[in-house]
Amino acid sequence: MVPQTRAGCGVRENARELFEIRQSGKALGGLPWGLCAPAPLPPGPLDRELLLAPDGLPTPAHLRARPAAILVLPAWRVAPGRVAAALGCRSPGARHAPLPGGGDPSRARDSAPARPGSRSALSPPGAADAPGLPSPPRAPSPPRGAHGTGAGRAPCEWRGRGTAGRAGGFLCLRSENLLAFALGVTILGVCHYTLTVKGSHLATHGALTESKRWSKIWVLFFVEVCTSFTAEHAKYGHVKMHHGYTNVLGLGDSSTWRLPCLNRYVYMFLAPLLIPIITPLVAVERLREVELGTALRTLGLISLGLYSHYWLLLNVSGFQSPSSALVCMLITRSLLAHPYLHVNIFQHIGLPMFSRDKKPQRIHMMSLGVLNLPRLPVLDWAFGHSLVSCHVEHHLFPRLSDNMCLKVKPVVSQFLREKQLPYNEDSYLARFRLFLHHYEELMVQTPPITELVGLQ
Repeated sequence: MVPQTRAGCGVRENARELFEIRQSGKALGGLPWGLCAPAPLPPGPLDRELLLAPDGLPTPAHLRARPAAILVLPAWRVAPGRVAAALGCRSPGARHAPLPGGGDPSRARDSAPARPGSRSALSPPGAADAPGLPSPPRAPSPPRGAHGTGAGRAPCEWRGRGTAGRAGGFLCLRSENLLAFALGVTILGVCHYTLTVKGSHLATHGALTESKRWSKIWVLFFVEVCTSFTAEHAKYGHVKMHHGYTNVLGLGDSSTWRLPCLNRYVYMFLAPLLIPIITPLVAVERLREVELGTALRTLGLISLGLYSHYWLLLNVSGFQSPSSALVCMLITRSLLAHPYLHVNIFQHIGLPMFSRDKKPQRIHMMSLGVLNLPRLPVLDWAFGHSLVSCHVEHHLFPRLSDNMCLKVKPVVSQFLREKQLPYNEDSYLARFRLFLHHYEELMVQTPPITELVGLQ
């Protein structure tokens, strides 16, 4: 009997399984790639089998000689050209199944340019695909809206709760009761990080909606209005560099979080309080690198976000002086700044680093250079599963939603352990002690380069 691992998409009670991995013969060499957020399932047959290469960039003869992994996915939702992107291999001979109503499932997937997480985006100039592997067929794009996507798919439950909670937080600040005031500050702080960290992160990866137009709108809203940063630099620095070159020195090695001029106690305890002040200043400094129209738009949206927060504190919360409103803004915007900084350094720094010339295959780079923290209710709510407890899964599947990262986590961990690949996990307190005791080695000195011998 063929062993199977299943994960349900959870859209409705009788929903078909989102995917299943089947193994025949020896060990699998590929990891499922190209999953997308759940959506209502149409009637009729949904499954299609895609042949994945076992490892690397094999030739067709290599595919026939060795056992392959079969990934069964909803044919109307996933483009076969992205299934094996994580390992740098393709799905030869895969065909699209027609979408109910005449639409084409490859509209937003195959016709779009290569994402930073794909092999074509990571390969240096001049790199070519393996000979003999045919590209998946591309059909004409259907009219906009054929997929039923748009603004209605973007708003989700956590964002609605964040907006409602923020309104309650502003009202709590009107109270003269100390406990009610503290509750208001806490609500505003958590909701602020829900919008600025979780919302900006998902919007930057395009995980909120499949509509390109609405995706751009949500990026501008979450990154520039809520976070006070530039959308272009956020997408380039995080998606293209950090995800494209995870733990590669000089590219995606999280070196922007290193401040060698600060000692360990100032960095770990005091520096996070300055993040709300430093963020818009860095954004303004980087506007020199963009066009004038983009710079004016960014300045306008950042000013709109900051002034809206200030105006609500004066007119809704009832602050009497501008200085008290500004102090309250700083407190709420720095409420979770410490775990935000710590999470960003805990999950990559201190793990193997690679050189650009000898970086390993993607599956090895992500399993070695990414770490998961345990589930923490407040951080899961404010930062999202993809940044806390499912960071390995997020790096393997950058466009998955938080809920889907949580669903595929058992499959990914079992797969990596069966293939004797590391699946890094550690507690928040253990990482904090490690960085506090080995601060000079981890945050000041240049990290050593790791070279994998025998794996490639």
